Amino acid sequence: MSDQPVTYEVRDRVAVITMNRPRYRNAQNSAMTYALDDAFYRAAADDEVAVLVLAGAGDHFSAGHDIGTPERDADVSFPRRAGLWWDHVGKSGAESRLARESEVYLGMCRRWRELPKPSIAMVQGACVAGGLMLAWSCDLLIAADDAFFADPVVRMGIPGVEYFAHPWVMGPRFAKEFLFLGERVPAARAHELGMVNRVVPRDQLATETFAVAGRIATMPRLGLALTKRAVNHAEDLMGLRSGMDAAFALHHVAHAHNAEVGSDSLAGHDARSMRDAAR
Repeated sequence: MSDQPVTYEVRDRVAVITMNRPRYRNAQNSAMTYALDDAFYRAAADDEVAVLVLAGAGDHFSAGHDIGTPERDADVSFPRRAGLWWDHVGKSGAESRLARESEVYLGMCRRWRELPKPSIAMVQGACVAGGLMLAWSCDLLIAADDAFFADPVVRMGIPGVEYFAHPWVMGPRFAKEFLFLGERVPAARAHELGMVNRVVPRDQLATETFAVAGRIATMPRLGLALTKRAVNHAEDLMGLRSGMDAAFALHHVAHAHNAEVGSDSLAGHDARSMRDAAR
């Protein structure tokens, strides 16, 4: 595998964008986020690309935000792309965290959702917290039978990840259970809830995903773009965008509370403690 955080290739009009930090279960640092953004832009600009597939190298799609690997780069500057907030580096408190998360989490995922070409998340193994955001920004989600989904951040006192699509992708009643318990939801249950389009055996995941992508690629480009925009607009009319804005504000209230009453904005948790608590 390449040492780049994201790899890119085109197969028969399908752009394959692969998160490439398998050693860390594809935890998302900023280098990966901006590399993903480069890849989405590249696919959007290429007239030979009709469909995108977002994948994760190794055994897992993504274990979420990078909150503890040696390559964590939360204090590194990158060129602003998703908005006009100032650079978070050198700032403190909410001036730093709100600026960074508006950019690399909520802002980026919203941009990718609006990409005018269909996108498919190809999910195996863990799809946790920040991994959910990446999968949910795609139009379709095809999962292996070993995939599982979780958003355990309520354990930190935080009301879900920044791209708060939970009530829209799984319904409000189950969204509360999903968040309140922080438990892993297997692929079959996620399919029953309507969050996943298809579940297939692990060894058939790529075959099924590329078969679906290939069939979509035969449809008219403008028809696909307009259809995607129509469905996204309907979701927004159902409150998706404004709901995310409200949840994002509450998310930062939680970070500020944790920092004020405890040792840090994550209520003392790190990647290991979150993993161990979920077992």
